[in-house]
Amino acid sequence: MALLEVTDLSTTFITDDGAVGAVDHVSFSVDRGKVLGIVGESGSGKSVTNLSLMGLLPGKNVRITGTAMLDGRDLLHLTKSELRQVRGNDAAMIFQDPMTSLNPVHKIGDQLTEAVNLHKDVSSRAATARAIEMLTAVGIPAPVQRMTNYPHELSGGMRQRVMIAMALINNPRLLIADEPTTALDVTTQAQILELIRHLRSDFDSAIIMITHDLGVVAELCDEVIVMYAGRVVERGSVFEIFERPQHPYTWGLLGSLPGRSVGRGKLFSIPGTPPSLLNPPEGCRFHPRCPYVMEGCRHEPPPKLEALPNGTHLVSCHLDQATRDMHGAELVAAGPSGAGHTV
Repeated sequence: MALLEVTDLSTTFITDDGAVGAVDHVSFSVDRGKVLGIVGESGSGKSVTNLSLMGLLPGKNVRITGTAMLDGRDLLHLTKSELRQVRGNDAAMIFQDPMTSLNPVHKIGDQLTEAVNLHKDVSSRAATARAIEMLTAVGIPAPVQRMTNYPHELSGGMRQRVMIAMALINNPRLLIADEPTTALDVTTQAQILELIRHLRSDFDSAIIMITHDLGVVAELCDEVIVMYAGRVVERGSVFEIFERPQHPYTWGLLGSLPGRSVGRGKLFSIPGTPPSLLNPPEGCRFHPRCPYVMEGCRHEPPPKLEALPNGTHLVSCHLDQATRDMHGAELVAAGPSGAGHTV
């Protein structure tokens, strides 16, 4: 049974210009000890999906519908007080930029122990011991000394490790990582990904990894959902998405990897830009950028996520199965499955 089951999640922002459907009937699940990757371009709805789950969007002018069952409790229908008890305890989030999440005027140790004291009835000594234990677990050297440091005294990689320590300090069952390696150099990125991999096995938490980096997905994830313009267009195991991709948008994302662009003379890019969600295209939302567009794509919404014969790989597209299989096979034959990574 899934630890988190999200069904028909929709998030709409009410603006002066009209309603913006940032997330449109998104459904997915994630099991304990598994990593779900959510991929797509900026503006596809990845972060808004998870901010909605955590109750971190401003309440005014935001409408959220659907259900998000976390171990039997619907996150979308909890009171503010109940959500505060869930956040940091049952579910935690790692943000992209730790400098905007860590308080610059408080010491690292004070911020970590506060996270413990908010949810646990323990002594000051026990909270401090737990904070030091977590700094050690995420690979920070001299953790006792680091407890007295301010965020600006640490490197970017160290600050991100502190954020991971803070997220895991109460052993949450669900961990959401929103682009946790984007602002880091390549070496530190690899270290953080290795850390998250070990933490998954050590804590058996379910992890949602939000990223635009398909190399990260290939390296870390078990399942993948591909989002475009607020909707899920493809969902499957990491092997199915990389080795049997079925949606033209997924082909475009995979085709932009350096390994798949060999022989083209330059890196491939998807033409055009993502649509405005204030006034999304009629029919399939990807049709203005799709090289395989048909007349029906311009006016008729694609079928809802339909399962391939194996039952686990789902896609929403007007193209028939044979055509999708052919183009997916051509893409796979063009190069490796990831930018320097294997699935």
